[in-house]
Amino acid sequence: MKKLGVSLLVGLTFAMLLFGCGKEKAEEETVPATEETAESLPVETESETETETVAEDVPPEEGMVRSSLTNEWISGDIADQRPIAVMVPNDSSALPHYSLSKADILYECPVEGNITRLMAIFKDWDNDDMKRIGNVRSSRDYFVYWAFEYDAIYFHFGGPYYIAPVIEQKSTDNVTGANYGGTGKKGIYGNAYYRSSDRKAPQNAYLSAEGANEAIDKLGISKTYRDNYYDPDHFKFAPESSPNTLDQYSNAITVKKLDMAKCYPISKTYFEYNEEDGLFYRFEYGKPHVDAGFDNTQLAFKNVLVQFAYYEVRDEKGYLTFQDHDTTRDGYYFTNGKGIHVNWKKSGDYDPTKFYDDDGNEIELNTGKTMICVVEEGDTFGYE
Repeated sequence: MKKLGVSLLVGLTFAMLLFGCGKEKAEEETVPATEETAESLPVETESETETETVAEDVPPEEGMVRSSLTNEWISGDIADQRPIAVMVPNDSSALPHYSLSKADILYECPVEGNITRLMAIFKDWDNDDMKRIGNVRSSRDYFVYWAFEYDAIYFHFGGPYYIAPVIEQKSTDNVTGANYGGTGKKGIYGNAYYRSSDRKAPQNAYLSAEGANEAIDKLGISKTYRDNYYDPDHFKFAPESSPNTLDQYSNAITVKKLDMAKCYPISKTYFEYNEEDGLFYRFEYGKPHVDAGFDNTQLAFKNVLVQFAYYEVRDEKGYLTFQDHDTTRDGYYFTNGKGIHVNWKKSGDYDPTKFYDDDGNEIELNTGKTMICVVEEGDTFGYE
């Protein structure tokens, strides 16, 4: 098992200087054209180039558009619909989860006691299939700033008083299912959340699309993107016809297994790469991480991003804080069975987190779902 972390960045950087950051372009063989060959050789015209470009953006069905979260085709009816961000506990008693396979983006980050919490970002959430989402637990303020990046409506079940300053901002659209340590709006709104009979509290609170809509209507929250709160160019995507293989990076590492156990010692999260479909499959607690609401589908991602973040312990209870903006830090990007070192930057509350290679170029994600693992600066993870 090989290990990667901030401490190895110097070595990686040195390797880049030795070997460069791209492959040399192969020399093209040229053949003098005679009159006969000139007439017989096909000539690429501007119209042919335009046809290839257009074909890349031809939707499979009329009215479909590219999702700004995954680059996948989605219904044009939800193009301007705000996503929802849902706080999900990840201790073992919270399993199994429901509807997480439908999330476009999934965050994992430590909270107190070495456990982690998840935040799922759903674009296509307002439909009859979304009857049981979660379960849902309390907020941590650093997650809210990540939800801001998508202008997402934030769903949580209360939280410690540390969340009050950001939750009670006028611009924060959130629906809480329980009181928290603040002075603003509290309590359950409508029927956004319900308690299931097959689980014990506090791990039996769930969200439904119907309940979310009732709460959104009651609170007067806009379901469409607000002006100046969302950057549709949050991620830069490679064209589906020419995916990002990371082959252009001479220092790219080949990864069959990405092991986050040292960063997440309770869940022991790891990912296994499947060459057949090009996805990283998620495991935790020694088992596949499955969605009980959708035929026990295992969670899988086309892109996996790792963010090292500065953190501090807030109090004797172990509550943490992470610096998730106004900073530049290290990270890694994994896709198609390979990985590279990156740097990430988030400039302000509602600004997107951008990821750059070591030459300063914004990386291109591949079409599909993205997993974002936020880890404590100084931690290491392994790979095989």
